[in-house]
Amino acid sequence: MNSTRCALLGALLFAPLCGIAFAKEPATALQDGFAREKDSLLALYRELHAAPELSFFEENTSKRLAVEMRAAGFEVTERIGGWGVVCVLRNGPGKTVLVRTDMDGLPVEEKTDLPFASKVRVKDGDGNEVATMHACGHDFHMACWVGAARVLAAMKDKWQGTLVFIGQPAEERGAGAGEMLRHGLFQRFPKPDVCLALHDHADLPAGTIGLTSGPATANADNVDLLIRGIGGHGAMPDKTKDPIVLAAQIVLALQTIDSREMPPLEPVVVSVGSIHGGTKHNIIPDQVRLQLTVRTFSMETRKKVLDAIIRIARGQAMSAGLPENLMPELKTGDTLTPVLNNDPAIIETLRGVFAGIYGKENIRDTKPMMGAEDFSRYGMTEDKIPVCMLWVGATPAGKLDEAAKSGKQVPGLHSPFFHPEVETALPVGVTGMSAAVLEMLRK
Repeated sequence: MNSTRCALLGALLFAPLCGIAFAKEPATALQDGFAREKDSLLALYRELHAAPELSFFEENTSKRLAVEMRAAGFEVTERIGGWGVVCVLRNGPGKTVLVRTDMDGLPVEEKTDLPFASKVRVKDGDGNEVATMHACGHDFHMACWVGAARVLAAMKDKWQGTLVFIGQPAEERGAGAGEMLRHGLFQRFPKPDVCLALHDHADLPAGTIGLTSGPATANADNVDLLIRGIGGHGAMPDKTKDPIVLAAQIVLALQTIDSREMPPLEPVVVSVGSIHGGTKHNIIPDQVRLQLTVRTFSMETRKKVLDAIIRIARGQAMSAGLPENLMPELKTGDTLTPVLNNDPAIIETLRGVFAGIYGKENIRDTKPMMGAEDFSRYGMTEDKIPVCMLWVGATPAGKLDEAAKSGKQVPGLHSPFFHPEVETALPVGVTGMSAAVLEMLRK
């Protein structure tokens, strides 16, 4: 490793370890620590999987995590930023490391064949009854988080400093991190020198770890587009201005933003996830509502895309002969989920750590993805705290090989068929996060 890299790492707390492989003794201790906790962590995973709660409704989940963390020896404070949990373990002078897990499930009806599959149905924030499952692996993240907390608490002779383990609500809404920060996470509790998290990855084989240096996940905007028209009888369309036809034209035209307005190498996604209009076969309505997700990697591109959406919508409405007072209306959501930038120095340090534990062949370089993560917000305060999210392989290697040969896709995140291969992935998640923290806080 060159001197420039060592200097950079030193500036980020890691200079004493620059170029030194992760010691065999701590690695063995981590694996032994997981072995002691394996059965209870698998049981906890199954329990959490069977009992998901939606964003901002994570009451029972947060209480369950609080019980676990008190038992592990942490000081626990509940109800931070909604149902957020903050758990602190002090072990002498030194740096502070924050480790985050998300807690919320999704309004998805589970279709796995797991014996502990979720059968939960709840009321969402709008009062609608919805099926609910952990279709994104937050149950797995929580089991890894508890496991790492237990292992590190049992290895206090190997590190010094302060651990701040947080259970975050409402990640799926892109709002939980901001709420915890607004409720004083960095003021009421030890301020971290580095923030860590992990996430399962459906396209990586279980047993591997993925590392993305720099931008890892995208900006995400929720966009509501109201398309207006003039309603009337379906048998007399000439006396109307049909917003359904107009909406269809707009949906197709929006796809030209990426293909014709952006540089070919600039990643952009504009997807229409919901379209609602009309009440009956023979009635042309007077409005249609579209819900879009917009993904970008820079604020400049984001502005261009949002401007293009309203320009295209207005242009289509004008071509349909609609007056100014019936032009489409665009509204962006209250919450922008910003780009997650993994600190390159931390990534390079952990690459060597993980290679020493799992072997270089099990460390994968992963490309940025268009998914979004509000974990990014912990690195966007005025303190500019370095952040890093690890990817943990979640799908059996055999299934990925079979899918590659057949051309079929394996179930991905947010699929009703998704669940991580927990027997293989959990030991990597627990020991990987524990090793990362040890590297930050080693004596």
